Amino acid sequence: MLQEISDHKSKGAFEKVAEDPPAASVVVRPVEQPVGLESTIQKVWNCIGETDVGIIGLWGMGGVGKTTFLTQLKNMFSTPPNDFKVVIWALVSQYYDVGKIQNRIGENIGFPRSWENKSVEQKARDIYGILSNKRFVVLLDDLWEKVDLNEFGIPEPSQENGSKLILTSRSFTVCNIMGAQKIIRVNCLDSEKAWELFQDKVGYEALNSHPDIPNLAKHVAERCCGLPLALITVGRAMACKTTLEEWNYAIEMMNRPLALSTIIYEVVFPLLKFSYDNLPNATMKYCFLYCCLYPKDYCIPKKRLVEYWFCEGLLNEFDRVSDAQMQSDDIISSLLNACLLENGGEIHGEECVKMHDMMHDMALWITSESEATENNFFVKAGARLCKEPNVVAWESVKRMSMMENKIEDLKGTPKCPNLRTLFLSQNELQVISDGFFQFMPRLTVLDLSRNLRLRALPKGISQLVCLECLDLSFTGISELPIGLKLLTKLKMLDLSYMHNLKKIPQHLVSSFSQLQIFRMWWSGWGGYPNEDNVLYGSNEKLMEELNGLQCLNILTIHKKARFV
Repeated sequence: MLQEISDHKSKGAFEKVAEDPPAASVVVRPVEQPVGLESTIQKVWNCIGETDVGIIGLWGMGGVGKTTFLTQLKNMFSTPPNDFKVVIWALVSQYYDVGKIQNRIGENIGFPRSWENKSVEQKARDIYGILSNKRFVVLLDDLWEKVDLNEFGIPEPSQENGSKLILTSRSFTVCNIMGAQKIIRVNCLDSEKAWELFQDKVGYEALNSHPDIPNLAKHVAERCCGLPLALITVGRAMACKTTLEEWNYAIEMMNRPLALSTIIYEVVFPLLKFSYDNLPNATMKYCFLYCCLYPKDYCIPKKRLVEYWFCEGLLNEFDRVSDAQMQSDDIISSLLNACLLENGGEIHGEECVKMHDMMHDMALWITSESEATENNFFVKAGARLCKEPNVVAWESVKRMSMMENKIEDLKGTPKCPNLRTLFLSQNELQVISDGFFQFMPRLTVLDLSRNLRLRALPKGISQLVCLECLDLSFTGISELPIGLKLLTKLKMLDLSYMHNLKKIPQHLVSSFSQLQIFRMWWSGWGGYPNEDNVLYGSNEKLMEELNGLQCLNILTIHKKARFV
């Protein structure tokens, strides 16, 4: 037989005795069961049937299931009837190689392996030559920036050719600049679907090894915050846990700040952190991390957040807060588009943003892992504290939050040479010792708001000579101490809804020569001391001092109506 083949070959010119077999139009890919994505998949499938929709963008945070979603769509094209002649899948990723993506496209089209040796330009011409004569679907996964379809050789989808491009990204902006006519967000799972997915990954044996384990498992599932990647990875890790001790230990570890399971740190956070690492500059990164000072699931008023950023010096392109608003709008829009922040709706007419719980945990993780002192954070927001934490822990901290606790007294004298932001709002503060602020020489932002039982400021607050932002709104303070005159760098003073405020000494407000933002709530009647007090009588004295402030940019004074 071999001799016959040799004789035939000697009589002819055979450059190739066989071609690589053509690829199937659709190769079914293994895929995680898309729990909770059914309605979104159907929505996209309906869009595919719309003649005026050529490009569809799917966006959502890392780990939310976009790749699973796209894989499921690809497999759906393997089921007749299917009018598309070619279905192409390609992973683009952050640092993509045009040639390798073309090779993947060529494999789907049916080009031989030897074709991959051609140049990028030649391959683009070949791909275009095939696809321009066929109705095709291209599925591009994980785009981080605008890609040029012509560079790959992919014709632009249109009504004329009836072809479709479906792409996934973590960024709404990327979907938009790719020209998507339909942009659909892939969200985290609701609690019911999250529990369904978690049960599937843990398995029947582990869940039924003890009658109390299902309830414990629900607590673990809740800690995954509806993020499919977390539910899958943690669920698989717990599949071999069959004792109450193991499940209770898992709950204990996941409830501790910065003590989440190893699988979260090793698998979930690195994936989410790609979005953070891809932010265009350090300012956006600092502004994002600043948001983790708030408690989980907290609706953060955008206006107040921007003012804190401004006073902290994070918005360094502008000197006036009204001008800095442009920069902050761009930052917040970028963080929303990158799924690092979410829309928090409106509260009392103010637009808010919020952090997904898993993003909040990731931000805390970043701040704890960073070697740079810039990111030294101490966050005990909503931690049910009844007293101030050990002051030794404060010494290297730059930004600290103890908001939304039950702390009544601050009696220590912490040494905080680097502290710039301190959130103490929404506690039950009654007393702050005179020495509490003594060793905070760089403190810039101080939020004491919503401490209704706080009746007086300590004398030591006058030592905060670098303070630029002081929020006293919703406190029970009755008088501003004249010692505040030493806070000459103050840019923002909020006295809103201070129902007990009866006295502001003369010449105090006028001493804040750098003040840009002033807010207060004022009734204008009853119980105001008449000596050395700009609140006594009409508002003429107060307005006179405010008129002398050359930098004042935002002024809000609410006067309460008198009811008889």
